[in-house]
Amino acid sequence: MGIGTSLFLIATGAILKFAVTASVSGIELETVGAILMVIGILGLVIALLYPVIATRRRADVVEHVERRPDEAPTRRY
Repeated sequence: MGIGTSLFLIATGAILKFAVTASVSGIELETVGAILMVIGILGLVIALLYPVIATRRRADVVEHVERRPDEAPTRRY
């Protein structure tokens, strides 16, 4: 879920929670709105923190390979 989707869920949830006065039998629109806002906020937090977490994981792995000067370079896959 990206930032745009998270903002859309937050906005849709806020509209359902605070602006809609209609009632639907069997569904509580205020509760659905609150759930959408919570999911949107969690998605936004994850989307904003993901680059930091992903960069930190990649920086932890460092490989050092030594070779003699007379050796030809080799590729390791």
